[in-house]
Amino acid sequence: MTDHLPADHPPVKPEKIGVLLANLGTPDGTDYWSMRRYLSEFLSDQRVIDYPKWKWQPLLQLIILSKRPFSSGEAYKSIWNEEKNESPMMTITRDQTAAIAEQMQARFGDQVAVDFCMRYGNPSTKSKVEALMEQGCRRILFFPLYPQYAGATSATANDQFFRALMEEKWQPTARIVPPYFAEPVYIDALAQSVSRAYDGMEQKPDMLVCSYHGLPQRYLMEGDPYHCQCQKTTRLLKERLGFSDDVITTTFQSQFGPEEWLKPYTVDHVAVLAREGKKRIAVIAPAFSADCIETLEEINEEIRESFEEAGGESFTYIPCLNDDSAHIAALSEIIATNLRGWIE
Repeated sequence: MTDHLPADHPPVKPEKIGVLLANLGTPDGTDYWSMRRYLSEFLSDQRVIDYPKWKWQPLLQLIILSKRPFSSGEAYKSIWNEEKNESPMMTITRDQTAAIAEQMQARFGDQVAVDFCMRYGNPSTKSKVEALMEQGCRRILFFPLYPQYAGATSATANDQFFRALMEEKWQPTARIVPPYFAEPVYIDALAQSVSRAYDGMEQKPDMLVCSYHGLPQRYLMEGDPYHCQCQKTTRLLKERLGFSDDVITTTFQSQFGPEEWLKPYTVDHVAVLAREGKKRIAVIAPAFSADCIETLEEINEEIRESFEEAGGESFTYIPCLNDDSAHIAALSEIIATNLRGWIE
């Protein structure tokens, strides 16, 4: 194909298709400055905090970021992967990428390259777009690893991908994987994880709490579909498991700031459940594709403590799907579906 090119023409690599997985991000370390850089990038994103910059940035830079890196650093220390000196999200996302790459190799051979990036921190979206293009990827499928769409997650990941494309002299053709909150393969993988956890218990939980990351209530009123998609995921999971309405519920965690957020709040609701006599509960986090600070520290420590202090007796956290084989198969199937027309 390149025989006709003049001798001084820049090298032309054989064309490939790139698949770029994207997750939220992680600090590079638990020290103050690593945490501050990460939190500053994250909390400066106007998809996440949409207050006017003139009002928000002085508060963020002068007050919040003078203290929060210390407390957040301590929280990350409690879950940090000391062996690899990285956060669990980094470890898990890398493992997911390797497993999906194997699936793509088995299906499509060397025609598809798979990599991952983080919206905040490293590896950056820009660096990974450049790396894929260096491999000859003239088409890139971008896959935000958020089952439910939200402006503060999926949209900001897409924004960063498009910003990276804006800097390319020769832009690749691009596709975005849509939210997969209702995909049967995803629901099946969730249901398998619940069934596996329940099968290992002598006494089944009185309630399965589906805890999703929260958003300000205002975002819902402004048209963000996240709340509705979370509710549908829970309903489909309930139907797949054959549960009745009284043994499964939807809640929201990780509130930040003075606004009212989507309710009920997980940390409060688990205490209500305990006081109502639901002494055994299991908690699952269907909005997270990988365990992270919000699941390993917030759910398994803060939310567990709220339940137990209110009289709860048995608290089970069901891990995220992570690199479970059913999850990898589901993500690979979603990728293959979205590659149709590009490759068969």
